[in-house]
Amino acid sequence: MLIRDIEFTLKDGRKAVLHSPREEDVPGMLKYLVQSAGETDFLLRYPEECGKYTPEAEKALFERMNASETEAMLACTVDGRIAGNCQITWNRRIKTGHRASVAIALLKEFWGLGIGTRMFEEMIRIAEADPAILQLELEFIEGNSRARALYEKMGFRITGVNPDAIRLKDGSFRNEYVMMKKIVRGQKDAD
Repeated sequence: MLIRDIEFTLKDGRKAVLHSPREEDVPGMLKYLVQSAGETDFLLRYPEECGKYTPEAEKALFERMNASETEAMLACTVDGRIAGNCQITWNRRIKTGHRASVAIALLKEFWGLGIGTRMFEEMIRIAEADPAILQLELEFIEGNSRARALYEKMGFRITGVNPDAIRLKDGSFRNEYVMMKKIVRGQKDAD
């Protein structure tokens, strides 16, 4: 799904742009994936696992997502660099078509500047535009208090836990928490 460009001002005064990923974003996105994976244990990849991401595969991913009616990816650029990305995905199945999954990540230097909030606002807007979507879902790793605070601010609540779902390089385990946000479109829908 293609999303119109959205320009906004960060808390530090710089301009940022949210946009559907383009072919020219491929090199920056590949660099971003490796860098973000090395900055935190709260993503599901380590930097050395990013070798599987190739320019060709990334370009194909962008094309597939931009052409899709049931998924969208947004890249956030600041000063010409990829600062983060997010995506929303759902399906048209009878039993699960009311659920959409969201995911988000940012480079550490861009934490706390309002990008995460703006990306979530756009993912929620996309979900609200599809009357079949009734809830948004995401997962986060135990200890990621910054992300949890953002998710709760955006209306998500913990609905479950997957014990020991994440195993770090040092052998320690972390729980994975499941969160959900109901989409409420008006009083009639809320009844």
